[in-house]
Amino acid sequence: MSKNKNRKKISRRKFLKGTGAAFAVATAAPKLEAQRPASTAPAAVVDPSVPRTTIRVVINGAERRIEVEDRWTLVELLRDHLQLTGTKIGCDPGECGACTVLLDGKPVYSCSNLAVWADGRSVQTVEGLAENGRLDPLQRSFIEHDGPQCGFCTSGQLMAAKGLLTRNAHPTADDVRAGLTGNLCRCSNYNHYVEAVLAAAKGGAR
Repeated sequence: MSKNKNRKKISRRKFLKGTGAAFAVATAAPKLEAQRPASTAPAAVVDPSVPRTTIRVVINGAERRIEVEDRWTLVELLRDHLQLTGTKIGCDPGECGACTVLLDGKPVYSCSNLAVWADGRSVQTVEGLAENGRLDPLQRSFIEHDGPQCGFCTSGQLMAAKGLLTRNAHPTADDVRAGLTGNLCRCSNYNHYVEAVLAAAKGGAR
């Protein structure tokens, strides 16, 4: 008897029925997870052996006093403890620029700066660009010139561009390319970003 005859015959109907059930389970799982009581979530563990420091920092115009672990990076403070998740983590070793924020007005990689180093300083994230529900002119220009593609690098590109326009209100195309050189775009949308920054500068954005 051939091996093919020993195989269980599966009809198209049974196959579709089985995959449909699997799909239902997959879609229901997140809903069931969301329905779990909040008390089941593990509590944050504080390691008493890790030094902690209280810092004073102005974040998006608001002064904050925050106790941080001395080992936290700035991006860790922003995303994990202040829920400012517009700042992205793309690499961790300071190579992609997705985590760019302005520290005292200058673009820096927040993954490469410790939170304690921000003590007494000013930090601006992408959440701090819009005012009173109105997008910053630079943000509007990014949209109008199809800057964002997948969007992952966009917040870093915006903050690098904001820092550039703050110190150079009338940049050339080469100035913009140099100002964004530390920000990688996986979609290779660099020309649109440059066009957006130049248009924003022409319109008086800073």
